[in-house]
Amino acid sequence: MEKSMNTRSMIFTLFGDYIRHYGNEIWIGSLISLLQEFGHNEQSVRAAISRMNKQGWIQAKKQGNKSFYTLTERGKARIEEAAERIFKLKPHTWDGKWRILMYNIPENKRNIRDELRQELIWSGFGSLSNSCWLSPNALENQVNDMIDKYEVKDYVNFFISDYYGPNEQYSLIEKCWNLEEINEKYEHFMREYSQKYVIAKNKIDKGEMTDGQCFVERTILVHEYRKFLFVDPGLPGELLPEKWLGDSAASLFSDYYVTLAERASRFFEQIFKEGNEKVKVSKDYDMLSHPLMVDSE
Repeated sequence: MEKSMNTRSMIFTLFGDYIRHYGNEIWIGSLISLLQEFGHNEQSVRAAISRMNKQGWIQAKKQGNKSFYTLTERGKARIEEAAERIFKLKPHTWDGKWRILMYNIPENKRNIRDELRQELIWSGFGSLSNSCWLSPNALENQVNDMIDKYEVKDYVNFFISDYYGPNEQYSLIEKCWNLEEINEKYEHFMREYSQKYVIAKNKIDKGEMTDGQCFVERTILVHEYRKFLFVDPGLPGELLPEKWLGDSAASLFSDYYVTLAERASRFFEQIFKEGNEKVKVSKDYDMLSHPLMVDSE
Protein backbone atom coordinates (compact mmCIF):
# COMPACT_ATOMS: atom_id res chain seq x y z
CA MET A 1 0.00 0.00 0.00
CA GLU A 2 2.52 2.61 1.20
CA LYS A 3 5.60 1.04 -0.36
CA SER A 4 7.20 4.42 -0.95
CA MET A 5 7.75 4.83 2.79
CA ASN A 6 11.23 3.75 3.84
CA THR A 7 11.14 0.52 5.89
CA ARG A 8 13.77 1.66 8.41
CA SER A 9 11.99 4.96 8.91
CA MET A 10 8.68 3.15 9.44
CA ILE A 11 10.28 0.96 12.12
CA PHE A 12 11.40 4.10 13.95
CA THR A 13 7.81 5.38 13.75
CA LEU A 14 6.41 2.13 15.19
CA PHE A 15 8.94 2.13 18.04
CA GLY A 16 8.21 5.77 18.78
CA ASP A 17 4.42 5.64 18.72
CA TYR A 18 3.72 2.11 19.92
CA ILE A 19 6.53 -0.24 20.93
CA ARG A 20 8.17 2.12 23.46
CA HIS A 21 4.97 1.86 25.54
CA TYR A 22 5.22 -1.95 25.57
CA GLY A 23 8.64 -2.52 27.09
CA ASN A 24 10.55 -1.25 24.02
CA GLU A 25 10.68 -4.84 22.75
CA ILE A 26 8.95 -6.72 19.94
CA TRP A 27 9.11 -10.11 18.27
CA ILE A 28 10.39 -9.90 14.70
CA GLY A 29 7.32 -11.81 13.51
CA SER A 30 4.97 -9.19 14.97
CA LEU A 31 7.03 -6.41 13.41
CA ILE A 32 6.84 -8.12 10.01
CA SER A 33 3.05 -8.51 10.34
CA LEU A 34 2.60 -4.85 11.27
CA LEU A 35 4.75 -3.58 8.40
CA GLN A 36 2.95 -5.79 5.89
CA GLU A 37 0.00 -3.43 6.41
CA PHE A 38 2.10 -0.82 4.55
CA GLY A 39 3.38 -3.09 1.78
CA HIS A 40 6.78 -3.97 3.29
CA ASN A 41 7.78 -7.62 2.87
CA GLU A 42 9.70 -9.84 5.30
CA GLN A 43 13.00 -9.44 3.44
CA SER A 44 12.92 -5.63 3.58
CA VAL A 45 12.01 -5.66 7.30
CA ARG A 46 14.85 -8.03 8.20
CA ALA A 47 17.32 -5.97 6.13
CA ALA A 48 16.23 -2.73 7.83
CA ILE A 49 16.42 -4.32 11.30
CA SER A 50 19.93 -5.61 10.55
CA ARG A 51 21.02 -2.14 9.47
CA MET A 52 19.54 -0.50 12.59
CA ASN A 53 21.29 -3.10 14.72
CA LYS A 54 24.66 -2.30 13.16
CA GLN A 55 24.02 1.43 13.63
CA GLY A 56 23.42 0.95 17.35
CA TRP A 57 19.74 1.89 17.47
CA ILE A 58 18.39 -1.54 18.43
CA GLN A 59 19.73 -4.81 19.79
CA ALA A 60 18.67 -8.41 19.31
CA LYS A 61 17.66 -10.89 21.99
CA LYS A 62 16.86 -14.60 21.62
CA GLN A 63 14.07 -16.29 23.57
CA GLY A 64 13.94 -19.94 22.56
CA ASN A 65 13.66 -19.96 18.78
CA LYS A 66 12.27 -16.43 18.62
CA SER A 67 14.20 -13.23 17.92
CA PHE A 68 13.16 -10.07 19.75
CA TYR A 69 14.40 -6.54 19.14
CA THR A 70 14.64 -3.77 21.69
CA LEU A 71 15.89 -0.20 21.62
CA THR A 72 19.40 0.47 22.89
CA GLU A 73 19.94 3.31 25.37
CA ARG A 74 20.91 5.49 22.42
CA GLY A 75 17.75 4.45 20.58
CA LYS A 76 15.56 5.15 23.62
CA ALA A 77 17.07 8.62 24.03
CA ARG A 78 16.45 9.48 20.37
CA ILE A 79 12.88 8.17 20.42
CA GLU A 80 12.01 9.99 23.65
CA GLU A 81 13.43 13.27 22.34
CA ALA A 82 11.49 12.87 19.07
CA ALA A 83 8.25 12.03 20.89
CA GLU A 84 8.57 15.06 23.14
CA ARG A 85 8.89 17.31 20.10
CA ILE A 86 6.18 15.59 18.03
CA PHE A 87 3.53 15.78 20.75
CA LYS A 88 4.33 19.33 21.83
CA LEU A 89 1.23 21.42 21.08
CA LYS A 90 2.58 24.92 21.77
CA PRO A 91 5.98 26.65 21.37
CA HIS A 92 8.02 26.92 24.55
CA THR A 93 9.06 30.17 26.26
CA TRP A 94 12.50 31.52 25.42
CA ASP A 95 15.13 32.09 28.11
CA GLY A 96 16.76 34.79 25.95
CA LYS A 97 20.02 32.85 25.45
CA TRP A 98 21.66 31.61 22.27
CA ARG A 99 23.52 28.30 22.06
CA ILE A 100 26.51 28.46 19.73
CA LEU A 101 28.49 25.44 18.58
CA MET A 102 31.67 25.98 16.57
CA TYR A 103 33.86 23.21 15.21
CA ASN A 104 37.02 22.72 13.21
CA ILE A 105 37.01 19.03 12.32
CA PRO A 106 39.93 17.92 10.08
CA GLU A 107 39.39 16.64 6.56
CA ASN A 108 40.42 13.09 7.48
CA LYS A 109 37.35 13.00 9.74
CA ARG A 110 35.01 14.29 7.05
CA ASN A 111 32.47 11.47 7.56
CA ILE A 112 32.17 12.34 11.23
CA ARG A 113 31.78 16.00 10.34
CA ASP A 114 28.97 15.19 7.90
CA GLU A 115 27.16 13.01 10.45
CA LEU A 116 27.53 15.67 13.13
CA ARG A 117 26.04 18.24 10.77
CA GLN A 118 22.97 16.04 10.21
CA GLU A 119 22.59 15.54 13.97
CA LEU A 120 22.74 19.30 14.52
CA ILE A 121 20.03 19.91 11.94
CA TRP A 122 17.83 17.20 13.47
CA SER A 123 18.26 18.70 16.95
CA GLY A 124 17.18 22.13 15.70
CA PHE A 125 20.45 23.98 15.13
CA GLY A 126 20.78 26.35 12.18
CA SER A 127 23.94 27.18 10.29
CA LEU A 128 25.07 30.79 10.76
CA SER A 129 28.23 30.08 8.75
CA ASN A 130 30.16 27.01 7.62
CA SER A 131 31.28 25.78 11.05
CA CYS A 132 29.13 27.94 13.32
CA TRP A 133 25.76 26.56 14.44
CA LEU A 134 23.14 28.43 16.40
CA SER A 135 19.99 27.68 18.42
CA PRO A 136 17.84 29.60 20.93
CA ASN A 137 16.77 26.28 22.51
CA ALA A 138 18.29 24.63 25.60
CA LEU A 139 20.17 21.88 23.77
CA GLU A 140 23.09 21.48 26.17
CA ASN A 141 22.40 17.78 26.81
CA GLN A 142 22.09 17.00 23.11
CA VAL A 143 25.37 18.81 22.37
CA ASN A 144 27.23 16.92 25.10
CA ASP A 145 25.84 13.62 23.79
CA MET A 146 27.00 14.48 20.25
CA ILE A 147 30.49 15.41 21.43
CA ASP A 148 30.79 12.09 23.27
CA LYS A 149 29.23 10.05 20.47
CA TYR A 150 31.51 11.38 17.73
CA GLU A 151 34.56 11.84 20.01
CA VAL A 152 35.15 15.41 18.80
CA LYS A 153 35.94 17.07 22.13
CA ASP A 154 39.24 18.44 20.77
CA TYR A 155 37.58 20.03 17.73
CA VAL A 156 34.54 21.87 19.12
CA ASN A 157 33.67 24.86 21.30
CA PHE A 158 30.24 25.45 22.79
CA PHE A 159 28.92 28.77 24.12
CA ILE A 160 25.73 30.02 25.78
CA SER A 161 25.49 33.72 25.00
CA ASP A 162 23.45 36.93 24.84
CA TYR A 163 23.08 38.78 21.56
CA TYR A 164 24.04 42.47 21.62
CA GLY A 165 23.34 43.37 18.01
CA PRO A 166 23.91 45.41 15.99
CA ASN A 167 20.71 43.99 14.45
CA GLU A 168 17.49 42.61 15.94
CA GLN A 169 17.42 39.08 17.40
CA TYR A 170 15.12 37.96 14.58
CA SER A 171 17.85 38.70 12.01
CA LEU A 172 19.69 35.63 13.31
CA ILE A 173 16.60 33.51 12.64
CA GLU A 174 16.43 34.78 9.05
CA LYS A 175 20.08 33.84 8.47
CA CYS A 176 19.78 30.34 9.92
CA TRP A 177 16.34 29.12 8.79
CA ASN A 178 13.88 29.69 5.96
CA LEU A 179 10.68 29.97 8.01
CA GLU A 180 8.64 30.92 4.95
CA GLU A 181 9.52 27.61 3.33
CA ILE A 182 8.73 25.70 6.55
CA ASN A 183 5.39 27.51 6.75
CA GLU A 184 4.59 26.37 3.22
CA LYS A 185 5.24 22.76 4.26
CA TYR A 186 2.85 23.18 7.20
CA GLU A 187 0.25 24.66 4.86
CA HIS A 188 0.57 21.67 2.55
CA PHE A 189 0.25 19.26 5.50
CA MET A 190 -2.88 21.02 6.75
CA ARG A 191 -4.47 21.12 3.31
CA GLU A 192 -3.98 17.36 2.85
CA TYR A 193 -4.71 16.12 6.36
CA SER A 194 -7.66 18.35 7.24
CA GLN A 195 -9.53 16.63 4.42
CA LYS A 196 -8.36 13.17 5.51
CA TYR A 197 -9.37 13.96 9.09
CA VAL A 198 -12.94 14.89 8.15
CA ILE A 199 -13.33 11.75 6.01
CA ALA A 200 -11.88 9.44 8.69
CA LYS A 201 -13.92 10.97 11.51
CA ASN A 202 -17.10 10.57 9.49
CA LYS A 203 -16.29 6.90 8.76
CA ILE A 204 -15.48 6.18 12.41
CA ASP A 205 -18.69 7.83 13.60
CA LYS A 206 -20.64 5.60 11.20
CA GLY A 207 -18.70 2.47 12.18
CA GLU A 208 -17.24 2.15 8.67
CA MET A 209 -13.54 2.13 9.63
CA THR A 210 -11.83 -0.99 11.02
CA ASP A 211 -9.21 -1.06 13.77
CA GLY A 212 -6.63 -2.07 11.15
CA GLN A 213 -7.48 0.92 8.97
CA CYS A 214 -7.19 3.23 12.00
CA PHE A 215 -3.78 1.72 12.76
CA VAL A 216 -2.59 2.38 9.22
CA GLU A 217 -3.95 5.94 9.19
CA ARG A 218 -2.51 6.84 12.61
CA THR A 219 0.91 5.39 11.75
CA ILE A 220 1.04 7.26 8.43
CA LEU A 221 -0.09 10.44 10.18
CA VAL A 222 2.72 10.23 12.76
CA HIS A 223 5.21 9.16 10.08
CA GLU A 224 4.44 12.19 7.92
CA TYR A 225 4.22 14.67 10.79
CA ARG A 226 7.53 13.34 12.17
CA LYS A 227 9.26 14.69 9.05
CA PHE A 228 8.90 18.21 10.48
CA LEU A 229 11.58 17.27 13.03
CA PHE A 230 14.07 17.52 10.17
CA VAL A 231 12.92 20.94 8.93
CA ASP A 232 11.34 22.82 11.86
CA PRO A 233 13.87 23.83 14.55
CA GLY A 234 11.11 24.18 17.15
CA LEU A 235 11.79 27.84 17.91
CA PRO A 236 10.34 29.55 20.98
CA GLY A 237 7.18 31.61 20.51
CA GLU A 238 9.00 34.92 20.92
CA LEU A 239 11.04 34.29 17.77
CA LEU A 240 8.30 33.02 15.47
CA PRO A 241 6.62 35.16 12.78
CA GLU A 242 3.09 36.42 13.35
CA LYS A 243 1.49 34.19 10.71
CA TRP A 244 3.11 30.95 11.87
CA LEU A 245 1.18 27.79 10.90
CA GLY A 246 3.06 25.36 13.13
CA ASP A 247 0.53 25.74 15.97
CA SER A 248 -2.45 25.10 13.69
CA ALA A 249 -0.73 22.06 12.19
CA ALA A 250 -0.02 20.71 15.69
CA SER A 251 -3.69 21.18 16.61
CA LEU A 252 -4.86 19.32 13.49
CA PHE A 253 -2.36 16.54 14.16
CA SER A 254 -3.62 16.25 17.75
CA ASP A 255 -7.31 16.10 16.78
CA TYR A 256 -6.73 13.52 14.05
CA TYR A 257 -4.41 11.44 16.27
CA VAL A 258 -6.93 11.33 19.14
CA THR A 259 -9.71 10.27 16.77
CA LEU A 260 -7.66 7.27 15.56
CA ALA A 261 -5.74 6.46 18.74
CA GLU A 262 -7.84 3.94 20.68
CA ARG A 263 -8.80 1.76 17.72
CA ALA A 264 -5.26 1.86 16.31
CA SER A 265 -3.78 0.77 19.65
CA ARG A 266 -6.30 -2.08 19.86
CA PHE A 267 -5.13 -3.39 16.48
CA PHE A 268 -1.47 -3.04 17.44
CA GLU A 269 -2.00 -4.94 20.71
CA GLN A 270 -3.71 -7.78 18.87
CA ILE A 271 -0.66 -8.29 16.60
CA PHE A 272 1.80 -7.61 19.42
CA LYS A 273 0.29 -10.25 21.71
CA GLU A 274 0.73 -12.94 19.06
CA GLY A 275 4.48 -12.88 19.66
CA ASN A 276 4.58 -11.88 23.34
CA GLU A 277 3.10 -14.21 25.92
CA LYS A 278 3.10 -11.37 28.43
CA VAL A 279 2.31 -7.91 27.11
CA LYS A 280 4.89 -5.59 28.66
CA VAL A 281 2.89 -2.40 28.92
CA SER A 282 4.78 0.36 30.72
CA LYS A 283 3.40 0.93 34.20
CA ASP A 284 2.91 4.62 33.44
CA TYR A 285 1.24 4.03 30.08
CA ASP A 286 -2.46 4.44 29.62
CA MET A 287 -3.90 5.56 26.29
CA LEU A 288 -6.35 7.86 28.08
CA SER A 289 -3.45 9.59 29.85
CA HIS A 290 -1.55 10.18 26.59
CA PRO A 291 -0.67 13.92 26.36
CA LEU A 292 -2.83 14.40 23.28
CA MET A 293 -5.79 12.59 24.87
CA VAL A 294 -5.57 14.74 27.98
CA ASP A 295 -5.10 18.05 26.12
CA SER A 296 -8.04 17.30 23.85
CA GLU A 297 -10.56 17.16 26.68
